[in-house]
Amino acid sequence: MSTLIISGSPHIHTDQSVQKIMMGVIYALIPAFLVSIYFFGLDALLLTVVSVASCMLFEYLIQKYLIKGEITITDGSAVITGILLAFNVPSNLPIWIIIIGAFVSIGIAKMAFGGLGKNIFNPALVGRVFLLLSFPVQMTSWPVPRPLFMPQLTDAVTGPTALGILKEGLGAGKSLEELLPQLPTYVNDLMGNQGGSLGEVSAIALLIGAAYLFYKKIITWHIPVAYLGSAFIFAAILHLINPSLYITPFFHLITGGMILGVFYMATDMVSSPMSPRGMLIFGFGCGIITMLIRIWGSYPEGVSFAILLMNAVTPLINRGFKPARFG
Repeated sequence: MSTLIISGSPHIHTDQSVQKIMMGVIYALIPAFLVSIYFFGLDALLLTVVSVASCMLFEYLIQKYLIKGEITITDGSAVITGILLAFNVPSNLPIWIIIIGAFVSIGIAKMAFGGLGKNIFNPALVGRVFLLLSFPVQMTSWPVPRPLFMPQLTDAVTGPTALGILKEGLGAGKSLEELLPQLPTYVNDLMGNQGGSLGEVSAIALLIGAAYLFYKKIITWHIPVAYLGSAFIFAAILHLINPSLYITPFFHLITGGMILGVFYMATDMVSSPMSPRGMLIFGFGCGIITMLIRIWGSYPEGVSFAILLMNAVTPLINRGFKPARFG
């Protein structure tokens, strides 16, 4: 006797499952994870392991003793939240702070809304912003990269990020020409030899993972292209207007959390729009807001705030740009 299952649309026939998609994202993050260990050592490994374990533990405890529903920690979503949370903090962050971030990510940003598929905001970004506002000193103390198996070229323990150097220098009245020698080269930006959150420092490692996500059809081109395109055009216009004050758009694309946010957090299936047109609007908004914050805001980085703000608008975008009805 067969069972008739009645459920709401959309009905999609595919061999994909939540677990397969999550595992695909985890595989895509491996190159950036290995680069973070290379530049920041065992601190990066320990922080990531604790973050992942904490996210899984909090999800299990909430489902077991509060919600008393199905245990879903094996689907991989808590693992990804833990990895992305660790990727968004400095490698020297105290362990107890990352545990607090994991609780906020899972307990408040995810499970309070009903669990996977029901959360409005990206859980890892909620945890990251909460930690940034609650522990600003610890969250903005950036370790200087110390590549394994290579002689140390500096005795400094921490230093500013490239975006921080630019923001602070321009705010102090310095010219862009004076600041350029202090900024990492594009090669360092791509490879990861720069200060920053442990998972965002290497653009090339993140792009390798992004290529895998496209290959496995886990993400589509709409949000990344709209995000990067709008940010590039915005920065390019300002650079053309005043090249002595505004740096080239390529700097903004490969520096800071841009690549990490574009391919791994803005494309979150739950908190981003469903339709292609909606995705384009979402990505466009993320790019513009990111650049507004980077150039004229108080923080040198704007990716996290931009994505969360557009997450809040996603329900409106979904209402205005519904997928075409079947038939």
